[in-house]
Amino acid sequence: MRLRHIEIFQAIRQTGSISAAAQLLHVSQPAVTKVLQHAELQLGFPLFLRVRGKLQPTPEALALESEVEKVTQSLQGVRRLAKSLRREPGQSVRIGAIPALALSLLPPAILGWTRDYPDIACELSSDHSRELVQKLLMREIDLALTLNFSGHPGLTTQVLANGVLVALASKGYWPQAQLHQPLPLADLAGAPLIGLSSADPLAAKLDSYLENVHPPPRVTISVQTYSLARAMVESGAGLTVIDPFTALGASTATTCIRTLTPPLPITLYALTRADEPPPHMLANLLQIFGAQARELLERL
Repeated sequence: MRLRHIEIFQAIRQTGSISAAAQLLHVSQPAVTKVLQHAELQLGFPLFLRVRGKLQPTPEALALESEVEKVTQSLQGVRRLAKSLRREPGQSVRIGAIPALALSLLPPAILGWTRDYPDIACELSSDHSRELVQKLLMREIDLALTLNFSGHPGLTTQVLANGVLVALASKGYWPQAQLHQPLPLADLAGAPLIGLSSADPLAAKLDSYLENVHPPPRVTISVQTYSLARAMVESGAGLTVIDPFTALGASTATTCIRTLTPPLPITLYALTRADEPPPHMLANLLQIFGAQARELLERL
Protein backbone atom coordinates (compact mmCIF):
# COMPACT_ATOMS: atom_id res chain seq x y z
CA MET A 1 0.00 0.00 0.00
CA ARG A 2 1.19 3.48 -0.85
CA LEU A 3 0.89 6.40 1.54
CA ARG A 4 -2.07 7.80 -0.40
CA HIS A 5 -3.78 4.40 -0.16
CA ILE A 6 -3.26 4.42 3.61
CA GLU A 7 -4.64 7.96 3.94
CA ILE A 8 -7.81 7.03 2.03
CA PHE A 9 -8.16 3.76 3.96
CA GLN A 10 -7.97 5.60 7.30
CA ALA A 11 -10.43 8.28 6.21
CA ILE A 12 -13.02 5.71 5.14
CA ARG A 13 -12.55 3.77 8.39
CA GLN A 14 -13.14 6.96 10.37
CA THR A 15 -16.17 8.18 8.43
CA GLY A 16 -17.80 5.00 7.09
CA SER A 17 -18.40 6.33 3.57
CA ILE A 18 -16.55 7.55 0.49
CA SER A 19 -18.39 10.90 0.42
CA ALA A 20 -17.57 11.64 4.07
CA ALA A 21 -13.96 10.57 3.52
CA ALA A 22 -13.73 12.97 0.57
CA GLN A 23 -15.02 15.82 2.75
CA LEU A 24 -12.55 14.94 5.49
CA LEU A 25 -9.62 15.02 3.07
CA HIS A 26 -10.93 18.00 1.05
CA VAL A 27 -10.88 16.07 -2.23
CA SER A 28 -13.54 14.95 -4.69
CA GLN A 29 -15.56 11.77 -4.21
CA PRO A 30 -14.37 10.27 -7.53
CA ALA A 31 -10.75 10.84 -6.42
CA VAL A 32 -11.34 8.78 -3.26
CA THR A 33 -13.07 6.03 -5.24
CA LYS A 34 -10.21 5.90 -7.74
CA VAL A 35 -7.50 5.63 -5.04
CA LEU A 36 -9.47 2.95 -3.17
CA GLN A 37 -9.92 0.90 -6.34
CA HIS A 38 -6.22 1.22 -7.13
CA ALA A 39 -5.29 0.06 -3.62
CA GLU A 40 -7.59 -2.98 -3.84
CA LEU A 41 -6.24 -3.81 -7.32
CA GLN A 42 -2.66 -3.79 -6.01
CA LEU A 43 -3.54 -5.79 -2.90
CA GLY A 44 -5.60 -8.36 -4.76
CA PHE A 45 -8.54 -8.26 -2.33
CA PRO A 46 -11.32 -5.81 -1.36
CA LEU A 47 -10.87 -3.55 1.66
CA PHE A 48 -14.53 -2.61 2.12
CA LEU A 49 -17.94 -4.11 1.37
CA ARG A 50 -21.13 -2.08 1.18
CA VAL A 51 -23.56 -3.23 3.89
CA ARG A 52 -26.89 -1.41 4.30
CA GLY A 53 -25.51 1.71 2.67
CA LYS A 54 -22.28 1.82 4.68
CA LEU A 55 -18.81 0.60 3.89
CA GLN A 56 -17.76 -2.17 6.25
CA PRO A 57 -14.12 -3.33 6.44
CA THR A 58 -13.34 -6.81 5.21
CA PRO A 59 -11.46 -9.27 7.48
CA GLU A 60 -8.33 -8.51 5.44
CA ALA A 61 -8.76 -4.77 6.11
CA LEU A 62 -9.13 -5.39 9.84
CA ALA A 63 -5.97 -7.48 9.80
CA LEU A 64 -4.10 -4.60 8.13
CA GLU A 65 -5.46 -1.95 10.46
CA SER A 66 -2.96 -2.19 13.33
CA GLU A 67 0.01 -1.90 10.96
CA VAL A 68 -1.65 0.93 9.06
CA GLU A 69 -2.13 2.76 12.37
CA LYS A 70 1.61 2.55 13.05
CA VAL A 71 2.38 4.12 9.68
CA THR A 72 -0.20 6.84 10.32
CA GLN A 73 1.34 7.69 13.68
CA SER A 74 4.79 7.86 12.09
CA LEU A 75 3.47 10.23 9.43
CA GLN A 76 1.92 12.41 12.11
CA GLY A 77 5.29 12.52 13.82
CA VAL A 78 6.93 13.65 10.58
CA ARG A 79 4.33 16.40 10.19
CA ARG A 80 4.86 17.58 13.78
CA LEU A 81 8.62 17.65 13.27
CA ALA A 82 8.28 19.56 9.99
CA LYS A 83 6.01 22.09 11.70
CA SER A 84 8.55 22.53 14.50
CA LEU A 85 11.39 23.02 12.02
CA ARG A 86 9.41 25.82 10.30
CA ARG A 87 9.13 27.67 13.61
CA GLU A 88 11.26 30.80 13.86
CA PRO A 89 13.74 30.63 16.74
CA GLY A 90 13.85 33.39 19.32
CA GLN A 91 10.16 34.25 19.13
CA SER A 92 8.87 31.69 21.61
CA VAL A 93 10.06 29.15 24.16
CA ARG A 94 8.30 25.84 24.74
CA ILE A 95 8.80 24.26 28.15
CA GLY A 96 7.67 20.84 29.32
CA ALA A 97 7.76 19.56 32.87
CA ILE A 98 6.62 16.50 34.78
CA PRO A 99 3.33 17.21 36.59
CA ALA A 100 4.98 17.59 40.01
CA LEU A 101 7.27 20.36 38.76
CA ALA A 102 4.64 21.94 36.51
CA LEU A 103 2.47 22.63 39.54
CA SER A 104 5.17 23.68 42.00
CA LEU A 105 8.11 25.25 40.14
CA LEU A 106 6.75 26.44 36.81
CA PRO A 107 4.22 29.13 37.83
CA PRO A 108 6.45 31.37 40.03
CA ALA A 109 9.57 30.87 37.89
CA ILE A 110 7.80 31.68 34.63
CA LEU A 111 6.16 34.72 36.20
CA GLY A 112 9.57 36.14 37.14
CA TRP A 113 11.15 35.23 33.80
CA THR A 114 8.45 36.87 31.66
CA ARG A 115 9.14 40.19 33.39
CA ASP A 116 12.65 40.09 31.84
CA TYR A 117 11.42 38.84 28.45
CA PRO A 118 7.94 40.35 27.97
CA ASP A 119 8.07 39.98 24.16
CA ILE A 120 8.83 36.23 24.15
CA ALA A 121 5.82 33.91 23.90
CA CYS A 122 6.00 31.05 26.39
CA GLU A 123 4.24 27.72 25.84
CA LEU A 124 3.96 25.40 28.84
CA SER A 125 3.04 21.73 28.91
CA SER A 126 3.08 18.85 31.37
CA ASP A 127 3.93 15.22 30.68
CA HIS A 128 5.75 12.20 32.06
CA SER A 129 9.53 11.98 31.66
CA ARG A 130 9.49 9.51 28.78
CA GLU A 131 7.10 11.66 26.75
CA LEU A 132 9.13 14.80 27.51
CA VAL A 133 12.27 13.18 26.09
CA GLN A 134 10.38 12.21 22.93
CA LYS A 135 8.98 15.73 22.54
CA LEU A 136 12.47 17.22 22.89
CA LEU A 137 13.85 14.92 20.22
CA MET A 138 10.89 15.74 17.94
CA ARG A 139 11.54 19.48 18.56
CA GLU A 140 8.07 19.96 20.02
CA ILE A 141 9.55 21.55 23.15
CA ASP A 142 12.84 23.38 23.83
CA LEU A 143 13.34 22.50 27.48
CA ALA A 144 12.23 19.68 29.78
CA LEU A 145 12.26 19.65 33.58
CA THR A 146 12.33 16.22 35.17
CA LEU A 147 13.46 14.24 38.20
CA ASN A 148 14.63 11.39 35.98
CA PHE A 149 18.11 11.22 34.44
CA SER A 150 17.65 10.51 30.73
CA GLY A 151 21.17 9.70 29.55
CA HIS A 152 20.00 9.96 25.93
CA PRO A 153 22.96 10.81 23.65
CA GLY A 154 20.85 13.34 21.78
CA LEU A 155 20.17 15.41 24.90
CA THR A 156 22.20 17.66 27.18
CA THR A 157 21.52 17.29 30.90
CA GLN A 158 22.02 20.06 33.47
CA VAL A 159 21.60 19.62 37.22
CA LEU A 160 19.52 22.45 38.72
CA ALA A 161 19.11 21.28 42.32
CA ASN A 162 19.55 18.29 44.61
CA GLY A 163 17.01 17.23 47.20
CA VAL A 164 15.63 14.24 49.06
CA LEU A 165 12.42 12.25 49.01
CA VAL A 166 10.10 12.94 51.93
CA ALA A 167 7.31 11.15 53.75
CA LEU A 168 3.95 12.92 53.64
CA ALA A 169 1.20 11.76 55.99
CA SER A 170 -2.25 12.79 57.10
CA LYS A 171 -2.41 14.93 60.21
CA GLY A 172 -2.28 12.76 63.32
CA TYR A 173 -0.56 9.84 61.56
CA TRP A 174 2.58 10.44 63.66
CA PRO A 175 2.77 11.54 67.30
CA GLN A 176 3.36 15.28 67.70
CA ALA A 177 6.71 14.70 69.38
CA GLN A 178 8.11 12.94 66.28
CA LEU A 179 7.16 15.55 63.69
CA HIS A 180 10.47 17.45 63.83
CA GLN A 181 12.58 14.29 63.67
CA PRO A 182 13.61 12.42 60.49
CA LEU A 183 11.60 9.26 59.88
CA PRO A 184 13.80 6.12 60.00
CA LEU A 185 13.37 4.14 56.80
CA ALA A 186 12.94 1.02 58.94
CA ASP A 187 9.70 2.52 60.31
CA LEU A 188 8.13 1.99 56.89
CA ALA A 189 8.36 -1.80 57.36
CA GLY A 190 4.90 -3.26 56.82
CA ALA A 191 3.30 0.19 56.71
CA PRO A 192 0.32 0.81 54.38
CA LEU A 193 1.62 3.10 51.63
CA ILE A 194 0.12 5.13 48.81
CA GLY A 195 2.48 4.09 46.03
CA LEU A 196 3.35 5.34 42.58
CA SER A 197 2.79 3.46 39.34
CA SER A 198 5.54 0.92 38.68
CA ALA A 199 6.23 2.64 35.34
CA ASP A 200 7.28 5.84 37.10
CA PRO A 201 11.08 6.37 37.43
CA LEU A 202 10.69 7.70 40.97
CA ALA A 203 8.77 4.58 41.95
CA ALA A 204 11.60 2.39 40.65
CA LYS A 205 14.13 4.45 42.62
CA LEU A 206 12.02 4.23 45.79
CA ASP A 207 11.69 0.46 45.38
CA SER A 208 15.49 0.14 45.26
CA TYR A 209 15.78 2.22 48.45
CA LEU A 210 13.22 0.02 50.22
CA GLU A 211 14.84 -3.31 49.26
CA ASN A 212 16.39 -3.69 52.72
CA VAL A 213 13.20 -2.85 54.62
CA HIS A 214 11.55 -6.01 55.98
CA PRO A 215 8.73 -6.60 55.70
CA PRO A 216 8.34 -4.15 52.80
CA PRO A 217 5.65 -1.46 52.95
CA ARG A 218 2.21 -2.55 51.76
CA VAL A 219 1.06 -0.52 48.74
CA THR A 220 -2.67 -0.22 49.40
CA ILE A 221 -3.34 2.44 46.74
CA SER A 222 -1.33 3.01 43.55
CA VAL A 223 -1.50 6.33 41.65
CA GLN A 224 -0.08 7.69 38.40
CA THR A 225 1.15 11.11 39.57
CA TYR A 226 2.83 12.58 42.66
CA SER A 227 0.12 15.23 42.92
CA LEU A 228 -2.57 12.54 43.13
CA ALA A 229 -0.59 10.81 45.89
CA ARG A 230 -0.53 14.12 47.75
CA ALA A 231 -4.27 14.61 47.22
CA MET A 232 -4.95 11.15 48.67
CA VAL A 233 -2.92 12.02 51.78
CA GLU A 234 -4.72 15.37 52.10
CA SER A 235 -8.03 13.50 52.04
CA GLY A 236 -6.89 11.41 55.01
CA ALA A 237 -5.76 8.24 53.17
CA GLY A 238 -2.52 7.85 55.14
CA LEU A 239 1.12 7.89 54.06
CA THR A 240 3.18 8.32 50.89
CA VAL A 241 6.81 8.92 49.94
CA ILE A 242 7.13 11.54 47.20
CA ASP A 243 9.31 14.33 45.88
CA PRO A 244 9.69 17.40 48.12
CA PHE A 245 8.31 19.86 45.55
CA THR A 246 4.93 18.12 45.51
CA ALA A 247 4.92 17.53 49.26
CA LEU A 248 5.64 21.18 50.08
CA GLY A 249 2.50 22.19 48.21
CA ALA A 250 0.30 20.11 50.51
CA SER A 251 -2.06 21.72 52.99
CA THR A 252 -0.38 22.12 56.39
CA ALA A 253 -3.82 21.94 57.98
CA THR A 254 -4.33 18.32 56.93
CA THR A 255 -0.81 16.92 56.37
CA CYS A 256 2.69 16.84 57.81
CA ILE A 257 6.09 16.23 56.19
CA ARG A 258 9.12 14.36 57.51
CA THR A 259 12.47 13.82 55.87
CA LEU A 260 13.81 10.28 55.89
CA THR A 261 16.92 8.77 57.44
CA PRO A 262 19.04 7.68 55.76
CA PRO A 263 18.19 10.41 53.21
CA LEU A 264 16.95 9.28 49.79
CA PRO A 265 18.43 11.70 47.22
CA ILE A 266 16.74 12.97 44.06
CA THR A 267 17.93 15.46 41.43
CA LEU A 268 16.16 18.11 39.41
CA TYR A 269 17.36 18.02 35.79
CA ALA A 270 16.95 20.36 32.85
CA LEU A 271 17.11 18.66 29.44
CA THR A 272 17.83 20.36 26.11
CA ARG A 273 18.80 19.06 22.68
CA ALA A 274 22.51 18.36 22.27
CA ASP A 275 22.70 19.11 18.55
CA GLU A 276 21.75 22.79 18.80
CA PRO A 277 22.45 25.60 21.27
CA PRO A 278 19.39 26.41 23.38
CA PRO A 279 17.83 29.86 22.94
CA HIS A 280 19.91 32.45 24.84
CA MET A 281 17.00 33.41 27.09
CA LEU A 282 16.88 29.87 28.51
CA ALA A 283 20.10 30.41 30.50
CA ASN A 284 18.35 33.04 32.58
CA LEU A 285 15.29 30.85 32.94
CA LEU A 286 17.36 27.90 34.19
CA GLN A 287 18.95 30.13 36.83
CA ILE A 288 15.48 31.11 38.02
CA PHE A 289 14.34 27.48 38.09
CA GLY A 290 17.41 26.46 40.10
CA ALA A 291 17.02 29.29 42.59
CA GLN A 292 13.29 28.60 42.97
CA ALA A 293 13.96 24.89 43.57
CA ARG A 294 16.66 25.53 46.18
CA GLU A 295 14.41 28.03 47.95
CA LEU A 296 11.66 25.43 48.20
CA LEU A 297 14.06 22.74 49.41
CA GLU A 298 15.39 24.99 52.17
CA ARG A 299 11.91 24.95 53.71
CA LEU A 300 12.48 21.31 54.63
